[in-house]
Amino acid sequence: MAVPIAVLDCDLLLYGRGHRTLDRFKLEDVTDEYLVSTYGFPRQFICYLVDLLGATLSRPTQRSRAISPETQILAALGFYTSGSFQTRMGDAIGISQASMSRCVANVTEALVERASQFIHFPEDEATIQTLKDDFYGLAGMPGVLGVVDCTHVAIKAPNAEDLSYVNRKGLHSLNCLMVCDSRGVLLSAETHWPGSLADCTVLEQAALTSQFETELHKDGWLLGDSSFLLRTWLMTPLHIPETPAEYRYNMAHSATHNVIERTFRTIRSRFRCLDGSKGTLQYSPEKSSHIILACCVLHNISLEHGLDVWSSPATGHMEQPEEEYEQMESVDSEACRVRQELLLTHFS
Repeated sequence: MAVPIAVLDCDLLLYGRGHRTLDRFKLEDVTDEYLVSTYGFPRQFICYLVDLLGATLSRPTQRSRAISPETQILAALGFYTSGSFQTRMGDAIGISQASMSRCVANVTEALVERASQFIHFPEDEATIQTLKDDFYGLAGMPGVLGVVDCTHVAIKAPNAEDLSYVNRKGLHSLNCLMVCDSRGVLLSAETHWPGSLADCTVLEQAALTSQFETELHKDGWLLGDSSFLLRTWLMTPLHIPETPAEYRYNMAHSATHNVIERTFRTIRSRFRCLDGSKGTLQYSPEKSSHIILACCVLHNISLEHGLDVWSSPATGHMEQPEEEYEQMESVDSEACRVRQELLLTHFS
């Protein structure tokens, strides 16, 4: 009796009834060089992810050939780091396009669930002081708790006509607000903002602002560029420096803030699905946001594992829409007083 083709599993058609999906690829069967070149990370890092996510990825299934956590993680890493279409990366490990899509979705959600575990500001005083000391060592800027900026990631146009994702370049994107420390470790990442929003508007509406205005430390600040408004907890450069102290402040600010630009380049270089050279993320804004956040989690985990070499700029990455800086000078008198005191105390 003929079996309707619609009910057959794609993996079954490709590999036969007796071949189990989880047996097609094993870490011990390949070299470290192959793992790094194909999936972007060494064996030890991949094994750590298997231990971290294995229980979540081994959810009960009625399928007789459930894909192992190891294979799911390899599939997702291959997509994140190569930017290749899922069909091609699925072929590399012997799973169908449908299975590849499930793997990327499963691993992405598992990483997003753990975002707060790996992306957060330090809370104990000793670590906070170390954070400030490390920033001070870069260019002499005191009291810095992190550097903040936005970066755009290209996405496909939403199914519904929604101009909120069209940025200043006329492209669809998500505007991602991030904060990092002096090593490029992300301390905050909000990846869901529509590309039409200016950086200052994103920050105005972000959870980060609520954190710093209601919870976090009053004896330090973030550094932001001229696309943001000066606040008591956010130091921006002077628009028109006039005195030697103001020039020294701006130079120290720029040298310190540059860390996050290098961090953006590193993330795009390591996770080529985000850099635009392979095309836009072919997902809804929500799913695209989750993929970006998953890559941010992996970025921090990689730094924990010593994979912290600064990368060169990725080719073909999406350019930042230009912001209008002239209107970004704050009229907050208390914020101006804090910056002036910083100038007098440390740069005069």
